[in-house]
Amino acid sequence: MSTLFSKIISGEIPSDKVWEDAHCIAFRDIHPVAPTHILVIPRTPLVNVADAGEGDEALLGHLLRVAGLVAKQEGLSDFRVVTNNGAGAGQSVFHLHLHVIGGRALQWPPG
Repeated sequence: MSTLFSKIISGEIPSDKVWEDAHCIAFRDIHPVAPTHILVIPRTPLVNVADAGEGDEALLGHLLRVAGLVAKQEGLSDFRVVTNNGAGAGQSVFHLHLHVIGGRALQWPPG
């Protein structure tokens, strides 16, 4: 299935990349909710966390590690990592992605 993110991965749609490796890319969100809002997406087209299988464990761990590295690269010591699972939870692009959000005080609970 072709998504906005698969088109970003292929280079069909440009993005403001801050990280790229063999397993994932990270880029600035075009509709940020905080001064720093970066999306970390796997090159593998997983829909969401619930669709991940046993064979995806290393990839999921890598995505979290990259989220931390990207936050550090952006100068963040306090930040949030979020993923939405399904439309009812706010997922609008059905390709797994982690939001790295920071640069301001964040409230809890989130909406």
